[in-house]
Amino acid sequence: MNYQLLIFIKAFFSSFKDLLPIILVIAFFQFIVLQQPIPNLEEIIIGLMLVVLGLTFFIYGLEMSLFPIGESMAKAFAKKGSVTWLLVFAFCLGFGTTVAEPSLIAVAQEAAKVAASGGIIDISQASQNNYANGLRYTVAFAVGLAIVIGVLRIIKAWPIQYLILGGYLLVVIMTFFSPEWIVGIAYDSGGVTTSTITVPLVTALGVGLASSIKGRNPMLDGFGLIAFASLTPIIFVMIYGMVLN
Repeated sequence: MNYQLLIFIKAFFSSFKDLLPIILVIAFFQFIVLQQPIPNLEEIIIGLMLVVLGLTFFIYGLEMSLFPIGESMAKAFAKKGSVTWLLVFAFCLGFGTTVAEPSLIAVAQEAAKVAASGGIIDISQASQNNYANGLRYTVAFAVGLAIVIGVLRIIKAWPIQYLILGGYLLVVIMTFFSPEWIVGIAYDSGGVTTSTITVPLVTALGVGLASSIKGRNPMLDGFGLIAFASLTPIIFVMIYGMVLN
């Protein structure tokens, strides 16, 4: 118990150290540049402590749960020798984690409001919900497909640079043919997918799989899945915009 408490305290101070540059930047501009006191200082300090605690619990939870379970399941599927089930698991993992991403939910809801105000969709709440859900599930499908491609790359030892370059070349070409109102949302969708839930599990999957396959280097082959997860949503969201248009 004392050992676990010591680890948690170290994680807390590590989180505080990570946030310290942000605190110093805000303090510098508030006191030196703006030369104004911070309003509601007590509430801000309490909020800051809650942020540090939240970050500490999050990182602590990753190390205790998500990273180990992702690696262990990847190794178990590799030992089982069933590529089909491994790919099904990879797709479901990418799809499920992306649907649950809070940042994607927020972006989809905001995009629906803007689309309604801009006349792209009907202003009714039902239309906005359908648009937001369609955007979320499109991105989730794209991430699931991306993880499948990434897993196949690890198994087949495909060079990642050609896949990434080809994907972004397709993105550039599609940008010229997509409706202007969907392009910005598409590019943002690629960023919000790689957030708090998706990244830990997908990274653990790639590293665990590369560690389990003979001839694969976890450092060279285990990483790169997140790059695919950022790339494919851009393509699919632009397709989604073309369909709506």
